[in-house]
Amino acid sequence: MAYSIYIERMGKKPAPMLSDYSKLIEKNVVYIATNSEEFMGLIVFFSKRNCLLIENVAVHPDFQGRGVGRKLIEFALNFAKKASLQEVHLYTNELMTENIRCYLRLGFVEVERRLEDGYRRVYLVKPL
Repeated sequence: MAYSIYIERMGKKPAPMLSDYSKLIEKNVVYIATNSEEFMGLIVFFSKRNCLLIENVAVHPDFQGRGVGRKLIEFALNFAKKASLQEVHLYTNELMTENIRCYLRLGFVEVERRLEDGYRRVYLVKPL
């Protein structure tokens, strides 16, 4: 549901909607945000060499605009710092302009744009 608003804009399902979450859960790379009763969002990340790669941040539409995504990213940044990693990497679709603005406000720097797997992606990095 978190990505459904982008289907029309992109003309296809965003890549995170195609992920096999049961496999990601088995790998222990999915972290969930909840209040005491409801699912609010999730983040998928894993260590890769000397950095942390955030593969997905998704917030349920009922909770968007309430800082849940920011808190999930802060959770990942703290995880990376505790693991003594040097950088946090992530990417988003270039049509998800709201995400790009948010990541830039959080201190990420755009480092590259390229076509990958049929998606125009924007790659960002935050040094720790």
